[in-house]
Amino acid sequence: MAEILKGKAVVDSLNLQLKRRAEELRAAGVAPTLAIIRVGDSGDDIAYERSAAKCCEAAGVDVRPRHFPASAGEDEIIEYVRSLNSDDSVHGVLILRPLPAHIDDRAVCRALAPEKDIDGITEYSMAGLYSGKKIGFAPCTAEASIDMLKHYGIEIEGKHAVVVGRSFVVGKPVAMMLLQRNATVTICHTKTAGLPAICRSADILVVAVGQAKLVTEEYLSPGQVIIDIGINFDENGNMCGDVDYQAALGRSGAVTPVPGGIGRVTTAVLAKHVVEACSRLAGL
Repeated sequence: MAEILKGKAVVDSLNLQLKRRAEELRAAGVAPTLAIIRVGDSGDDIAYERSAAKCCEAAGVDVRPRHFPASAGEDEIIEYVRSLNSDDSVHGVLILRPLPAHIDDRAVCRALAPEKDIDGITEYSMAGLYSGKKIGFAPCTAEASIDMLKHYGIEIEGKHAVVVGRSFVVGKPVAMMLLQRNATVTICHTKTAGLPAICRSADILVVAVGQAKLVTEEYLSPGQVIIDIGINFDENGNMCGDVDYQAALGRSGAVTPVPGGIGRVTTAVLAKHVVEACSRLAGL
């Protein structure tokens, strides 16, 4: 039976390190602080805001939420983002997206200073990720995948990693991060010919396509490590990933569960980025 790579152990370990570092920063006169911008009253946004705030609290990070009505104008949001850019007491900014249709999402993202972009939404952060330079931060979910592998002692260097998914949020960033750690990376998607065979060739298989249980037993090989980033709901309304979890348990070497896997680590990485941003901005 495969090893289950649970997110809780990773989160607990991260929080211990972050709380210690946050205390050091406070002793130096600066408190790591995250500003959260929510526009409207989407249930998903409210739930994520609460989850992020709870995780930040556990990591010793202060949270400064700001709620705008769904009718708020684009200029108002951009003006507030720019005010946070110049606020030395704020070290990271989380903009809950998607924004209402009347607001230009890219314009709001471009308004954010990359040094406070703790979820990799600006073009400068993306450039930093692909160039290997410390400009902004990687998307939290992509980095959570790397932190998961690192916590469980899974070697990346020299391994063949297959990433199924090509989004700017997960697929492409996690491929770049694996490549930077000396994996040989193959990027696939749902239109890739011979996808099952390519997936079987992977030592590390990362799946992020948003299709419930797309990856079945024919995609899997013994001993491989599976990072399932999908969040879907099956025909019975139960949350599930992009991978058939029962098939993976019986065939792979290790697998992340859904729920209880990468999703839990993502918010801890958000807090980690705020602490890192605080350290950088304070020159500490």
